[in-house]
Amino acid sequence: MTPSLKEMLSVDTLRSFERSTGPVTQAEMLPAFVYSSEEFYENFEKDAIFTHEWLCVGRESWIPKNGDFFTTSYIREPLIVVRNDEGEIRCFSSVCQHRGMLVAEGAGNCTFFRCPYHHWVYDLDGALAGAPEMRKSVGFDRKDVCLPSLKVERWNGFIFVNFDANAPALGPRLARFDEDFSNYELQQAYEPGHDRFSNLPWNWKVMFENTNDGYHANRLHKGPLHDFCPSHLAKWKDYREDDIAVIRYTGFTHIDAAFNPSLKCLLPIFPRLTEEERTRMIFINLPPTLWLACLPDQCFYFLIHPDGANKCFIDAGPLYAPKAPADPLWEHKRQVYRDIFQHFNDQDRYVDTLQQVGLNSRFAARGRVSHQEESSVRFGRWLVRRYAERWPTPVAAPGERRETRASVGHPAQV
Repeated sequence: MTPSLKEMLSVDTLRSFERSTGPVTQAEMLPAFVYSSEEFYENFEKDAIFTHEWLCVGRESWIPKNGDFFTTSYIREPLIVVRNDEGEIRCFSSVCQHRGMLVAEGAGNCTFFRCPYHHWVYDLDGALAGAPEMRKSVGFDRKDVCLPSLKVERWNGFIFVNFDANAPALGPRLARFDEDFSNYELQQAYEPGHDRFSNLPWNWKVMFENTNDGYHANRLHKGPLHDFCPSHLAKWKDYREDDIAVIRYTGFTHIDAAFNPSLKCLLPIFPRLTEEERTRMIFINLPPTLWLACLPDQCFYFLIHPDGANKCFIDAGPLYAPKAPADPLWEHKRQVYRDIFQHFNDQDRYVDTLQQVGLNSRFAARGRVSHQEESSVRFGRWLVRRYAERWPTPVAAPGERRETRASVGHPAQV
């Protein structure tokens, strides 16, 4: 049975998470409730993870010109991402500071954001530029009003934001992973567009674990379209305790392999790739939101947005070498890749959906993991460290001595 909220947020429960963070040959999965409990998500995880970590909201290529903007959301907070008049990328809440109306929807180009309700106007830096008929409001000064802003950073053409004004910078913490992606030159990659997939009936962590799980690759996806990158050729970047990303390399059985019936690249490869990079694909999970996979002639990404404990939505798109669209058969070859990607995606959607059903069962167990699930264990370590940092401090009853801060120690036998 699902434990109560008090039991879920107890010190003993936190300590029990240690069983999911040790060596992969000894580890087991996290308790089912961290994937399925709406109480756990709403009362703890949503704030502990998503208001303090860097969240990937999109690509720089989505807003190439000054005044370009798009809207999105995380943890049901509506956001505007815009390139201002100086070419800087900014991110604001889309909530008008007058009556709560949203000041922007969709995407486009503009010189200001105007609330459609009462026509309060905000400039591209979020400052209130106009508020009609407010001159009689005592003490009101529009200079005191602005759309709440979020911190912004960029990495390889991806845009990240953070609700926490005191969060450490992202760039220096990703520096040791830059070498793995520099030759793909992703900031200059060609992006034909992206899609949104809504109402996906599984927890955001279910998808995160699936995207970088080499264990299932030659089982769920078994067949000639996928067998050129077998699970046993996977290896992981050396692990450090303070890592904020998980990287897996999966070797190919031949150079310039690709997901199509020819099993060879159909489009131009990224021009700076080394021979080693042409004989593997690389995956990165940058929790809690970005997954990216790179092959010699294409990359693809998911931006994962939680929408409760049992639902999420994603923005997904491919990236290609800059010269790829010049191929006379570009549209036809791209369609081949789209169809095969959808084939694998349908297989993953099937298991993600049914896994979420199982995780809501009273019989869901903390199963042992395979040595091929190293990525999931590393993600678990990342997650548990952040849980521990934000875990509720136990409240002592009168005359009772309690720990003043929850910490991960010896696992409790629960």
